[in-house]
Amino acid sequence: MSIHSPLTETPPGENRILVIYTGGTIGMQQHAHGLAPSGDFATRMATAFNQLPLAQQQALPTYEVISYATLIDSSAATPLSWHQLALDIHDQLTAYTGFVIIHGTDTLSWTAASLAYQLQGLDRPVVLTGSMRPLEAAASDALENLYGALQFAAQPALQEVTIYFAGQLLRGARTIKQHSEAPDAFASPNYPLLGERVGDDFIYYPSLGLGLQQRGAPRFELPDYRLVNQGEVVRIALWPGISAWQLEAWLVDSRVKGALLQLWGAGNIPDDPGLLAVLAKASGEGKLLAAISQCPQGSVQLGAYAAGHGLSDAGILAGDGMTPEAAFTKLTHLLAQPISLEDQRRRFLTSLVGER
Repeated sequence: MSIHSPLTETPPGENRILVIYTGGTIGMQQHAHGLAPSGDFATRMATAFNQLPLAQQQALPTYEVISYATLIDSSAATPLSWHQLALDIHDQLTAYTGFVIIHGTDTLSWTAASLAYQLQGLDRPVVLTGSMRPLEAAASDALENLYGALQFAAQPALQEVTIYFAGQLLRGARTIKQHSEAPDAFASPNYPLLGERVGDDFIYYPSLGLGLQQRGAPRFELPDYRLVNQGEVVRIALWPGISAWQLEAWLVDSRVKGALLQLWGAGNIPDDPGLLAVLAKASGEGKLLAAISQCPQGSVQLGAYAAGHGLSDAGILAGDGMTPEAAFTKLTHLLAQPISLEDQRRRFLTSLVGER
């Protein structure tokens, strides 16, 4: 990775922010076959900040930029990508008071959720951001998102993994991408904003954050994600007409260790005993199975309706109002650890980072 650093004269005790550039639309430039990730982002970012009003330039915290050697469109991210970011933050933790991760928007909320589980007990800000338009494009949202992310990364009261986008600070493990084009592409459907931009101020709401709930030093969990990087966790959304043999085709493979089921409404499935039999068999084989609703708002209540009766008996764990990103990455994180199935099931049902 390459490093650009303006920290040479940083006074002791001043905020020191590490910016990690991974790629994404924000840093893309036009190439022969369309937009593609481009380098020299630190210089381009500094040039963009020079366009800000003088007062805002002076309000910028001191920062350093690390650019990954291989930049990616975030659609190419994998569990190993999430793990590498967590390791880099862990390795640099004592040198910086906050972190900003520049990331593509397609899987930004997945990375944020995974980092939240890996960096449990975090005692400083980690803020992910990106943009819907490249930094140098007309009417780009990139500059505002970068500026806001740095402002929140400089607030020591913020002690968790978050996303800053379009003037809003969102919990990383509660966020979804809700729009493919709009500047306000991200939302937190089942949890309030952690903060927001109001004029030139960046307001954090500590009563909604994890800082008041956490005690002691960071208790990071950095298991070997190579164990869950080859499709060991699957995601299955029900559709009208789904058959037991189709569900079994997903779950019978011995390589599958866990599955996230997205059910209808409050946790309903078709009236087909064969579906429950497949799920019970997979659960009985030691596979970690969890369910959330296909609805972006609300939660599952397994057994509240007759159409969902039997799911709990089949060993399905209720994900309450968790996002697909939070539920999937939590399964991934738990299955990467050398703990018993009983502990995996217990921890899935426990709120670890305010995800449920």
